[in-house]
Amino acid sequence: MDATMTADQPHVCPEHPVRVTRALLSVSDKSGLIELASALHRRGVELISTGGTARTISDAGMPVTPIDDVTGFPEMLDGRVKTLHPKVHGGLLARRDLEAHVSAMRAHGIEAIDLVCVNLYPFEATVAREGVTDAEAIEQIDIGGPSMIRSGAKNHTSVTVVTDPSQYPELIGELDANNGSTSLGLRRRFAIDAFGRTAAYDAAISHHLGRDDPMPARLNLSFVRRDTLRYGENPHQPAAVYAAANAPAGTLVGAAQLHGKALSYNNLNDANAALELARALHRASPTRASAVVVKHTNPCGASTSGDARGAVDMAIAGDPMAAFGGILAVSVPIDVSAAERIAAEGTFFEVVIAPSFEPDAAGALMRRWKNVRLLEIGSASPKITLEHRFLPGGLLVQQRDLTEPDPSSWVHAAGPEPSGETLRAAGVLETVCRALSSNAVLIGGIDGDGDAVRMFGAGAGQMDRVASCLGAVRKAGDAAPGAIAVSDAFFPFPDGPEALIDAGVATIVHPGGSKNDRQTFDLCAQRGVTCLTTGVRHFRH
Repeated sequence: MDATMTADQPHVCPEHPVRVTRALLSVSDKSGLIELASALHRRGVELISTGGTARTISDAGMPVTPIDDVTGFPEMLDGRVKTLHPKVHGGLLARRDLEAHVSAMRAHGIEAIDLVCVNLYPFEATVAREGVTDAEAIEQIDIGGPSMIRSGAKNHTSVTVVTDPSQYPELIGELDANNGSTSLGLRRRFAIDAFGRTAAYDAAISHHLGRDDPMPARLNLSFVRRDTLRYGENPHQPAAVYAAANAPAGTLVGAAQLHGKALSYNNLNDANAALELARALHRASPTRASAVVVKHTNPCGASTSGDARGAVDMAIAGDPMAAFGGILAVSVPIDVSAAERIAAEGTFFEVVIAPSFEPDAAGALMRRWKNVRLLEIGSASPKITLEHRFLPGGLLVQQRDLTEPDPSSWVHAAGPEPSGETLRAAGVLETVCRALSSNAVLIGGIDGDGDAVRMFGAGAGQMDRVASCLGAVRKAGDAAPGAIAVSDAFFPFPDGPEALIDAGVATIVHPGGSKNDRQTFDLCAQRGVTCLTTGVRHFRH
């Protein structure tokens, strides 16, 4: 039995396919519109449309019924009111299996609408523009579109609701395969997508209008699945990666993968840590190239240098054993020289991230490893100021730790006066230290020709700060004498600093603020070690 409902055909079984005989098309994004309208027209479907959509269809030589002819009212109020009418929403919402609904439609001259295709005013694109005014943004808040989408989606047992041009090929294929009908399965999937779209749209509006309050009473987040991953941190955990609906350019999720096998959950997590630190180092030393190697979200190597090759070389030198199989991020384009160092004998990277790759450089890396993932992120540096951490049943939100190091404001608490060169290097190393899991202690310093800074070793994620100091000393090895040590928080006792000084560290940088700071200052003074306090703690859990 044909499931299309007319005023003379009640009691349609909603499980049956629904033949599309009348469709309402009203789209802002007109890509694919003519192909869809043509497919419907070939099957004798009556096309109803509004404004510019109607003109586009008509200009393509297809008959179209203006929405005014359906409602009996002209579009008004600069287009704000055109589809908000019972003859539209009655045609979408009426249950075709209820005699009372069919009788009401017959009494009021309402005809069923079997398909509604709507994509919304481009609010997200509008507010993404630099300098957009509130008036411009508000005019791009669609009212009739979401209303029709929700009406059609609510009644998806009888109505096909289409919200994105990417759905057109599947819809046309189903109409071709089913003699002009759609299945309940497709209608239900499209309805789920439709409610997701309107939810995301409302979230974008709420976020924009409330943008001056970083911690609103109600937080609406919207994400679109970009890919399903093989598994999560472990093989028994399903996983996927989602992109924020209004994500700016330059994010890891939006990177172009030039080569290699699919990214895993752990790849993405580690790659993000590497990219964030490489960018932070570039902000701290904007005239230098920065490189970072990450393992399990912690940097095992990080450096700034005069060029990409130098930065990569010293980042690998931070911990060559840990760097093997790690994630490498570089703040500047990868040239052939840098690629040769990355691909040198004895190295292996799962992922290499950079703003761009010279063609010959990318070729060298592809030849070296057939599966290495090369991610090109472009030159944009997104300004994202909040970070979210999901908890079972809730969410933590905080401002990101984007405070730039300012060695000129640090307090010289003990020991010899630091040189300008030491202060510059300490500022770079404090940036690296904040990227380590707390408790974190980092040893590093100036390397090579005197203008490059790198980490020598670190202790991270320890339950006590002494263990972090000892871990940093062990990793730094022979590089510790004369080096700089940075701690992400104060030393509660002088035992941690003593371990660093015993290894030969010449400068200790920490936030200060412990009631036992004086003991640390006295120790440094006695041993001839420079002690600087920053006044800023940098926990990362």
